[in-house]
Amino acid sequence: MSRIAVVTGSNKGIGFATVRALCKQIDNGVVYLTARDEGRGQAAVEELKKENLNPRFHQLDVNDQKSIDRLRDHLVKEHGGLDVLVNNAGIAFKHADQTPVSAQAPVTMATNFDGLLAVCHTLFPIIRSHGRVCQIGSECGPTTYVKISDELKSRFKNAATEQDVIQLMQEFLNSAKDGSLKEKGWAERSYGTSKLGVIALARIQAIDIQADNSREDILINCCCPGYTATDMSSYKGPLTIDEGAVTPVYLATLPSGAKEPQGKFIEKKKVTDFW
Repeated sequence: MSRIAVVTGSNKGIGFATVRALCKQIDNGVVYLTARDEGRGQAAVEELKKENLNPRFHQLDVNDQKSIDRLRDHLVKEHGGLDVLVNNAGIAFKHADQTPVSAQAPVTMATNFDGLLAVCHTLFPIIRSHGRVCQIGSECGPTTYVKISDELKSRFKNAATEQDVIQLMQEFLNSAKDGSLKEKGWAERSYGTSKLGVIALARIQAIDIQADNSREDILINCCCPGYTATDMSSYKGPLTIDEGAVTPVYLATLPSGAKEPQGKFIEKKKVTDFW
């Protein structure tokens, strides 16, 4: 059976390079390049076709549940399910941006955490046995973790359900809104906090998927691609987008029957445990 892969937010940057690599590595499969903007997504597909690659495009806005539902319905109708999901879509305010954290927090969280979670809730049920999921995290998650209070550290480390993580994200948003972040033990880091939530979420999702007896051999992990030269980093990162795609592609193509990594945070293809 052909393996079907989806990479969210993949018309540029690490997502684009991930699609390129998966097109080369998934034999006789189908790789979907997705983007919120159809024109940009189609242009990215055409660019890869010039390299004799053949990704397919499907519109996807992770902030729009109807858009996510349309992708799911298409995958079920055309392929009967999904095998590889790389949740890459994300946003970050520039360091020099003067927008207050009270305004940055809800916008950042809506895409990086809520949008990712919505994609997971919608697409996880159609992932087949031997499926692979890679949640794109960031080194900003661990560096944010060291700056929060011991109480919050403990809550992140011991979070056992999705709802535990959702509650933490909501408390961060509430504190950002009312100006009590420092008082409540948070760091004023919207992007880092959103990615910390994603890292914790992947650990829980991996445990939950193993309890699903209807499917087998599904691995869910989170990774840090590394500091990559993309528009998100103002092209300051030392890695090319293809270098940034190495670890996501590694997790997306773990061989059938692999037991590890599972629920881990991966940097440079190696497990990092910062909890």
